Amino acid sequence: MDDHSPANSATLWATIQRRSTDALAKGALCPIETRCEEVEDAGVCFTLRVAANIARKENSNTQHRRGDPFVPYEQDLFVTDVGATHVALLNKFSVIEHHLLVVTREFEDQETLLTLADFQALSTFMAAYPALAFYNGGEVAGASQRHKHLQVIPLPLSTPQRPVPIEPLLAGVPASDALARVPALPFSNAFCRLPAGIFREPVAAAESLLTRYRNLLAAVGMEAIEAGDAVRQSMPYNLLLSADWMLVVPRSRECYRNISVNALGYTGSFFLRDQQQLAVVREAGPMAVLRSVSVAP
Repeated sequence: MDDHSPANSATLWATIQRRSTDALAKGALCPIETRCEEVEDAGVCFTLRVAANIARKENSNTQHRRGDPFVPYEQDLFVTDVGATHVALLNKFSVIEHHLLVVTREFEDQETLLTLADFQALSTFMAAYPALAFYNGGEVAGASQRHKHLQVIPLPLSTPQRPVPIEPLLAGVPASDALARVPALPFSNAFCRLPAGIFREPVAAAESLLTRYRNLLAAVGMEAIEAGDAVRQSMPYNLLLSADWMLVVPRSRECYRNISVNALGYTGSFFLRDQQQLAVVREAGPMAVLRSVSVAP
């Protein structure tokens, strides 16, 4: 029987590791093996991950399109309850080890705006271990499921010296918590730094993050659209959240040629299906790929 005790920041990382080991042993967790290659472009050392066993994920996605994979979710992928509103699951076909999906218990659409409860759930993980959270706001932004799910991956993504590959470009933003644009990114974006130690108090952090998030959306021209009991976005976008900063990038399309780009692309990390896609990104340049699926500044 699963232990559905609530998330505890002090033991959360150990819980994630234990659940991952169990899910692997049961065959519920099916990591995608990749080969990594680094490409220097526009001041960023991009990490390109090329899949070795993508076929089984595609077969599963075909099945999932028939219904909601989170209602009910696969019990062997369960990690922990996150308050009354969310549950954390292992990403079944993970490219990055210990990749979590933070899913609303009840169906909410992926194109509804994030809420205080969403940020409370994220803050639980950000307080527990070095992590990066992200959100794909709609199918055009790379979301593969309509049921609202936020995502959390452990850091570093690359090396301890480059935990998030895109961060060298963020150094060009003044060291204040004011809203800003990252000038080195050749597309529309909105950025803010976070107060040091913000996640020591997760409840207060969530309230602060919600306010900053709504301000960032407004800065890129996003409007909140009332739709019954929900508030929907007026355009697709990606959100990145680290311990130190938050970044929003509006989207114009999902794919560059046949390459789907989600929020992780804006960290400086690409997942590619095969050698042909790798060749396309290398020829175009990763930053040009990002520019092509974003909105002009």
